[in-house]
Amino acid sequence: MTIIDNAVYVDGVRSAEPQSLEQTFETLTERGGMAWIGLYRPTEAEMAAVAAEFGLHGLAVEDAISAHQRPKLERYDDNLFTVLRPARYLDESETVEFGELHVFTGKNFVVTVRHAETGGVAQVRRRLERRPELLAQGPEAVLYALLDQVVDDYLPVVAGLENDIDEIEDQLFGGDTTVSRRIYELAREVIQFQRAIHPLPAMMQLLRRGFEKYGVTSELQHNLRDVEDHVARLISRADSFRDLLQNALTLDGTLTATRQNEASAEQNEQVKKISSWAAIFFAPSIVAGIYGMNFQSMPELQWTFGYPMAIGLMAATATMMYAIFKKKGWL
Repeated sequence: MTIIDNAVYVDGVRSAEPQSLEQTFETLTERGGMAWIGLYRPTEAEMAAVAAEFGLHGLAVEDAISAHQRPKLERYDDNLFTVLRPARYLDESETVEFGELHVFTGKNFVVTVRHAETGGVAQVRRRLERRPELLAQGPEAVLYALLDQVVDDYLPVVAGLENDIDEIEDQLFGGDTTVSRRIYELAREVIQFQRAIHPLPAMMQLLRRGFEKYGVTSELQHNLRDVEDHVARLISRADSFRDLLQNALTLDGTLTATRQNEASAEQNEQVKKISSWAAIFFAPSIVAGIYGMNFQSMPELQWTFGYPMAIGLMAATATMMYAIFKKKGWL
């Protein structure tokens, strides 16, 4: 069984650590309190056993097994099924890694199903165990604490994305030819991040609607509103990232076109110069070629000044063509 942690809490204090789900259910029946079971990538059979013990809805269990769910909150009678997308920024690869956390909460139990390597659930459990008065408020306290932890973990992700965008701006004006690919990759991560956080406000509104019915304490209500404020700021920053990347992509296209035009203009100038010098040397070569054919009957062949005249004609032709090309700005 992929049970990471299994404990029963009475008045916010860990009072039992059952070795199986059957023992957990028996302990709840005998002592009361709240059970908190942490699972890591359970199989279909394992989830079926959990569902049988705590009466979990079949559709929610299917989602928990298959994973790859978008963030959502669904109510099945008195049980809640919550899907969260934790994320962490990896400094080594400068990428964002997304996980998946499913939370089942009922009247006297919490079942967390983790599909990621992050240790956020264990961190929340340790923090709540140090505050038994908060943990004593039941499954709602655990759910809100998990929400708070996931949102807090988004802050380093935002900082990492912000730093990546700053680096992209430097690459743009530095002439880096690989910047387009990085913009696309970063835009994809920003879109994934938006998909993780945009459903959160609606989910929290659904939780607020149950405050009165389920007797949620004022402290937990305050905690949820604080999380909502953080989420609103995160959404605003993530949306601005997408706009910045779109502008960066447009700017990259403009700069690339400008560089291509400059290269084309430079190439045209080089072609003009080569063509001009080719023409300058071509004209004298015609004269030299004609006089080099050694015919008996050629104009001025026996004239004393025939050779100087030919040389002068070649020099004059070359000079005239040079002056013409220079005036046109080709040389």
